[in-house]
Amino acid sequence: MVETLTKLGTWTNVFGRRSKLVNEIADDLRALIIGLHPDTVEVPRKNDKSVSFGFGEKKMSEAYCYLMPQTGYVNLGVYWGAEIDDPNSLLEGTGKKLRHVKVRDTETALSAKIAHLVYMAMEERKASLDKSEKEKAKTAKAKKKPTAKKTPGVKKAVASKKPAAKKKPAVKRKTTKKEKT
Repeated sequence: MVETLTKLGTWTNVFGRRSKLVNEIADDLRALIIGLHPDTVEVPRKNDKSVSFGFGEKKMSEAYCYLMPQTGYVNLGVYWGAEIDDPNSLLEGTGKKLRHVKVRDTETALSAKIAHLVYMAMEERKASLDKSEKEKAKTAKAKKKPTAKKTPGVKKAVASKKPAAKKKPAVKRKTTKKEKT
């Protein structure tokens, strides 16, 4: 079941005042994403003018794609597009991570090529999040140090430390008229 988080905006905030074509493309892309990932977390972002989809609400770590309305088309953005296989060379952009596809019609929105791209983006995020969870668990396990066994009647030796000597602050003295000349 899709979980829509509305604390940052709503679908209407993002797509409400768009052309019929842009809304049809966005609706088809949304349906495609939900069909591939029924448990997706959908986060409309009014200030970004986009709606992200992913495994959680964090757009750069848990989300795998976003929809962003433009005049006459919808950008299907892939947050980690530079990391995924794009055999159909659909992705555009030169950024370090983000890539996008300009979806200009409903036929393209529902195509197998777009579905494959969304699936690859979803799988990349899933694998990355799984890897991250395993690394966190490994780090947490390494941080747990075994406790030393206590031997009855034996106290641990403590080295005595003398406090460091404090330096006296330098006192600035007044100069007399004779000293100045």
